[in-house]
Order: sequence, then C-alpha cells, then structure tokens
Amino acid sequence: MPPEDPHQIEVHLDRLLEERGITLTDLAERVGVTPVNLSILKNGRAKAIRFTTLSALCRELDCQPGDLLSHSKL
Repeated sequence: MPPEDPHQIEVHLDRLLEERGITLTDLAERVGVTPVNLSILKNGRAKAIRFTTLSALCRELDCQPGDLLSHSKL
C-alpha cells in the first residue's frame, strides 16, 4: 500500500470516551501518552499504534481492541 493511500481503519475513541465520561486529557494521563498523540489517534490521523498503547487504552476504557478499532470498506 503506497503511503499516499488512505487506510481503512476507523477509530471509535470519541464514542468510548463519551460513553465512559472520560476526557481525552484524563485518558492520556492514565495511559501514559501525550494528549496530542491521543488526539491524533482519535481523529484517525495515526499511522500506527503500539500494542502496549492499545493494551493500556483497552485496560482504561474496559474494552476490547475491536471496540476501539474497526475496518471500513471504501
């Protein structure tokens, strides 16, 4: 896949944050990433995510990776 092609992964972090009443800043502190990096993920602009970060997000949001990410068909 060439770098200019858009990926087909959707991030549902905004929905999970709203459902759990957690702010992006609070989650960033709990997970150990900067709010800016978490915002990049939330807005679908991230090019990668570490499994340790994904695990920490799932732990803090009490969810599974599939609750956080999904594949969309373009």
